[in-house]
Amino acid sequence: MSHTPHALAVEFPDKVNKISALKGTDAHFAKLVADYDAVNEKAHRAETRRDLVTEEDKEHLRKKRAQLKDHIWQHLK
Repeated sequence: MSHTPHALAVEFPDKVNKISALKGTDAHFAKLVADYDAVNEKAHRAETRRDLVTEEDKEHLRKKRAQLKDHIWQHLK
C-alpha cells in the first residue's frame, strides 16, 4: 500500500480487488489508474512542498485528481 494520501486503495478500500481485476482486463481502466497515480503523486509533492509550484498549478492538480477519481468510480460502481 502506498503512503501517499489519496491512493486508490485508501480512497476505495472495499474495491481493491475489483481495481486489481479491472486493471488486468480493461486497458482503458488501467490507463485511468496509471494517470490517477501520476497526478496524485504530483499533487502530493506539491501539497507537501517537495516541489515548488504555483497555487494555480496546485489547484489544477487537485481538480485533475478529482476528475480521474470520479471517472474511476464510475467504472467501479
